[in-house]
Amino acid sequence: MTGQIVVAGALISQGALLVAQRKRPPELAGLWELPGGKVADGESDGDGLVRELREELGIEVTVGARLGAEVALPNGMTLRAYLVTCASGSPLPHDHRALRWVRAADLDDLSWVPADRGWVPDLVAALRV
Repeated sequence: MTGQIVVAGALISQGALLVAQRKRPPELAGLWELPGGKVADGESDGDGLVRELREELGIEVTVGARLGAEVALPNGMTLRAYLVTCASGSPLPHDHRALRWVRAADLDDLSWVPADRGWVPDLVAALRV
């Protein structure tokens, strides 16, 4: 594996997707993303995503199928998204400005971080299942 892997979770509940508003870095502050973070050495993508969502949102999740294509980030990192389901807890913005539940019709209108925008068609499809 080359470079750092970053994972993001698409949490869908009752026909809505949970999105998180970034507080930092300054160039991304205020933009919306799928929550997640960096996979640590020795962790699988799934283990890293479970840990990151526990830290960022205070929830326990079960990681499901990959969503969409992986995204090459400019710093040599690779971003991957997975569908997740909440096993316990209620999401709180520990590491974000805000959280929102959005429906398929709202996804195009969000101010997404550039790396996550490419997943909008996949997210729309997942929300319509």
